[in-house]
Amino acid sequence: MSTLPEALQERVLAAIDPFTRDLVDSPRAHRRGWLVRRALLCADLLGIMAAFVIATQVYTAHAAGDLPSATEYVLLVLSLPGWVVVAKLYGLYDRDEERADHSTADDVVGVFHLVTVGTWLLFAIAELTRVAHPTFPKLFTFWLVAVGLIPVLRSGARAYCRRQVEYLQNTLMIGTDDAARSVARKLLHHPEYGINLVGFVGDDEVDDEELSHVALLGGVDDVPALVRLLEVERVIVGFADEHYQRLVDLVRTLNSFDVQVDIVPRLHDVLSPAVDVHTVEGVPLIGLRPPELSGSSKLLKRALDVAGATLGLVLLAPLFLVAAAATAYSSEGPVFFRQLRIGRSGKPFRIFKFRTMVVHADRLKGELAHLNKHARNGGDPRMFKIPRDPRVTGVGRFLRRFSIDELPQLLNVLRGEMSLVGPRPLVADEDVHVSLWARRRLDLRPGMTGLWQVLGRDDIPFEEMVRLDYVYVTTWSLWNDCRLLLRTVPVVAKGDARGH
Repeated sequence: MSTLPEALQERVLAAIDPFTRDLVDSPRAHRRGWLVRRALLCADLLGIMAAFVIATQVYTAHAAGDLPSATEYVLLVLSLPGWVVVAKLYGLYDRDEERADHSTADDVVGVFHLVTVGTWLLFAIAELTRVAHPTFPKLFTFWLVAVGLIPVLRSGARAYCRRQVEYLQNTLMIGTDDAARSVARKLLHHPEYGINLVGFVGDDEVDDEELSHVALLGGVDDVPALVRLLEVERVIVGFADEHYQRLVDLVRTLNSFDVQVDIVPRLHDVLSPAVDVHTVEGVPLIGLRPPELSGSSKLLKRALDVAGATLGLVLLAPLFLVAAAATAYSSEGPVFFRQLRIGRSGKPFRIFKFRTMVVHADRLKGELAHLNKHARNGGDPRMFKIPRDPRVTGVGRFLRRFSIDELPQLLNVLRGEMSLVGPRPLVADEDVHVSLWARRRLDLRPGMTGLWQVLGRDDIPFEEMVRLDYVYVTTWSLWNDCRLLLRTVPVVAKGDARGH
């Protein structure tokens, strides 16, 4: 295996940022996988045992012939290794190390299967062996509590892990082209991924002011040595300007290291995480299904919208009243703000929001245009956002921080003008800049949340937002809608003063 010359090692160590240098100087005993697997294992076991305790307390009366509670607890403890094996079979402990953006929302289906299969296996074993006779209500309570509790505990376990230094993965980016720089910027904007970008590898300098602090560490031939020197755990292969066979040989070489290798596909702009990979005589092919939604898919999406909006309006009615009263009391003007947006098939509609700005705020827009953060430093003025906008009222700032101002859009959902999940609802001045293939975003109703909400809201440039909407529309699935709804909850709960 190649090693870096001593002079080059000194240059590399001098080029990396101080934080990475401290990590290299103080080697960590364990990596992300070791930490997360054990934290999730504890969360699962705690959730199973807590669910059993709750179910037992709810149903304290036992039918004749049932074993005492103490014996049932012993039997549960003896079954715990089986639960761990089933969870391992569903891949519930292995994806955090591989997938940087993996979250608890991605575990929900697996946890549902784990608890369902585990509960029925316990029931079957108890009936076959006659060791115990658990009642159906008790089993159902156990199943229901476990399905809800385990994801919550897993979320807490991940939150704990993300605060530990072991969660960080030192990462090399191979290539300095547009695609590689785009991925690098996204990683820097999302520290929750735990990706510590130590540097680029390639022949060309990184011509990007936002990435000026990330050094060019060497060429492709230096990668194996850099992996060892900098304790790299992840290597991302961008569109490096290298010969195909040279990159293939490099990836094969990295397979002998304990590193995760990610490859940016050439057509990443039209791919989504839900693409299907199949093979023809050993050659992998990425399948892109026709983007048209079937009638049944549209019906399912609409049913989810109606059910979710109705439930939300009922449960959030007290919050609506408080927000409306605070808005009316804090400043002059109507409670609701209604603005023209462009909906499905280009049909305009008026969106409902709690008013968060002073009356006639639109008249002040021209005077404040120079503060638009998207137009600074040669940026993109097609989106309008002012940090700490002086037009926003005190109550409005709070409503925006937790997205409470957007809750009235549930009325738009019931009216069939919006969806719970969908493309971002654009104003007419923004919509005129969307053309050609990007108009596919209008095939579905705009959403209260979507990829744009989960991945950055107003920090996302206009072109990136349009591309995300296109990917969402052309790769729609019911599960993806549910997943985005789940991922929206922590984003909103965390609070975001940016608003829009």
